[in-house]
Amino acid sequence: MKINANELRQGNVIETETGLWAILKANHVSPGKGAAFVQVEMRNLRTGIKRDDKFRSGESVERVRIDEEDFTFLFGDDTALTFMNPETYDQLPVPLELLGDKAGFLQDGMKVQISLYEGTPISVSLPQHVVLELVEADPVVKGQTASSSYKPGKLENGMRIMIPPHVEAGIKVVVATEDCSYVERFKG
Repeated sequence: MKINANELRQGNVIETETGLWAILKANHVSPGKGAAFVQVEMRNLRTGIKRDDKFRSGESVERVRIDEEDFTFLFGDDTALTFMNPETYDQLPVPLELLGDKAGFLQDGMKVQISLYEGTPISVSLPQHVVLELVEADPVVKGQTASSSYKPGKLENGMRIMIPPHVEAGIKVVVATEDCSYVERFKG
């Protein structure tokens, strides 16, 4: 669907000759001299590369429709992850590189949201937080009492995170999937 560049907003997905791009920021600029334009920061949905671009105010761009659907994680191998639509029971293979390092957060039966463009998966949204067991934690260094001091720890999925000094191995912790950071001890 063609839209005017003035209508671009954060979250829109547009198609250019170089692929599908998600708009991260859109800034409408009216300089004192010259024509108004829209300055956008966008990310390629297939490669993850970010780029800045300008569109003239009157220019038309191709906005695409992206379907967001809920899926359940079933299993994965070296090349693909398999998800199931809980309503139709259809299975959807997703290339492993679409998630990259974040694939380590997937757990059996985890609910995720997959963005589809013409039936092809272009991104997978994990839950904001996951609960994982801490399998390794470095010992506390004496005298290190500052509240901002952290020590390395290793999660059950093999990922390494920085944890507060009072957290020991063998407990479950809540981890943010966005940046693989410690949130809190799991209370449950």
